[in-house]
Amino acid sequence: MAQPTSAPIRATTQEFIEIEDVIDDVIILRDGAAALIIETTAVNFGLLAEEEQDALIYAYAAFLNSLSFPLQVSIISKRMDISQYIELVTREEEKQTNQTLKERIHQYREFILSIVKENKVLEKRFYLVVPFSPLELGVKGAFSLSGKKKLPFAKDYILSRAKTSLYPKRDHLFRQLGRIGLKGRQLPTQELVELFYNIYNPPATGEKLGEITGYTKPLVEGISRSRI
Repeated sequence: MAQPTSAPIRATTQEFIEIEDVIDDVIILRDGAAALIIETTAVNFGLLAEEEQDALIYAYAAFLNSLSFPLQVSIISKRMDISQYIELVTREEEKQTNQTLKERIHQYREFILSIVKENKVLEKRFYLVVPFSPLELGVKGAFSLSGKKKLPFAKDYILSRAKTSLYPKRDHLFRQLGRIGLKGRQLPTQELVELFYNIYNPPATGEKLGEITGYTKPLVEGISRSRI
């Protein structure tokens, strides 16, 4: 009968996700696929007049009809941390010499606290994910002898081909978003790293990415499974 090993089994986080690397604001996946992410603004549809709502619906329909490539729309919701804002309002209240203004600021702070206590204040972010398929490289995928995916070509070559395909699509989306009255921007490398770090490591201890040594790079070696 085999004896159990006393050595802990460790693995890096990268073994459990499909992301190979993030280079020049482009995400490279293990199968040779790639993607870029555009963050966009939003419109409060319910506050628009009926004519404005109709115009926005038609503009959005034209936007969808203009697409000749796949597009993923992702919405991330998380509870907002307004503690810093409350601290700012409290400091303003404490240093206020006008008693009337001091009372008004105090009432405002209590009002904000009551809203947060009774309702969840959510922060929503809207993203457009533009994919690059490995089929555009002329391959169906590559596998090592161990069965794990590996890049079918060098990163530089994949990145070059991906940029050639993705950049015209990105620029088209920017133009179409402008016609709807929205603004879009491509997420840079560091923000992509932070985005995926927060997705795979939901904040529970108040840690921030910039405060943790080693998490400023797209790839982090030697993270044990216990950190996942």
